[in-house]
Amino acid sequence: MSLKGKHIGFGLSGSHCTYDAVLPEMKKLVDLGAKVTPFVSYTVQSTDTKFGDSADWLKKIQEITPEPIVDSIVKAEPFGPKTPLDCMLIAPITGNSTSKLANALTDSPVLMGAKATLRSGNPVVLGISTNDALGLNGMNIMKLMATKNIYFIPFGQDDPVKKPNSLVARMGALVDTVESAIAGKQFQPVLIEKFKD
Repeated sequence: MSLKGKHIGFGLSGSHCTYDAVLPEMKKLVDLGAKVTPFVSYTVQSTDTKFGDSADWLKKIQEITPEPIVDSIVKAEPFGPKTPLDCMLIAPITGNSTSKLANALTDSPVLMGAKATLRSGNPVVLGISTNDALGLNGMNIMKLMATKNIYFIPFGQDDPVKKPNSLVARMGALVDTVESAIAGKQFQPVLIEKFKD
């Protein structure tokens, strides 16, 4: 399937250590001809970490796509029936955002983008990055896996010895997963040995 002309929402939540892996995937989508609208959580907008300053990450995003950054719930809401996305992607999605999405809590631009897209009956793709995926968040992930129109970038344990509950998506499979989701299919295999990348 060609992504040329498809409108993709690309949401980023607060797993700062994952941005270096996802921004090249955002560029791939743009290079394939997709219109990519970035959505950022409040954490992405305002938190400086050892992985970089928020202003620098926002600048890098705007260097990849000319579409304005969706940085508020008010700006995100119209991406439902009014301006539907062909697919809403959240990568990375933290354990915090995963649990909120699974329980219908919409308190950020990224989650509103997902809610708006689901209202339109279009796919939402998740690229998880969380230290408690095999802990308390496990039930939220499974709940989302069983939810219509939600798809996952293949994921696995990134460090099963030191962080046995941690799961991270294989971001290199992001484009393939988006293509499959638009076609109504989960890209397989969804469970992989992430630490062997």
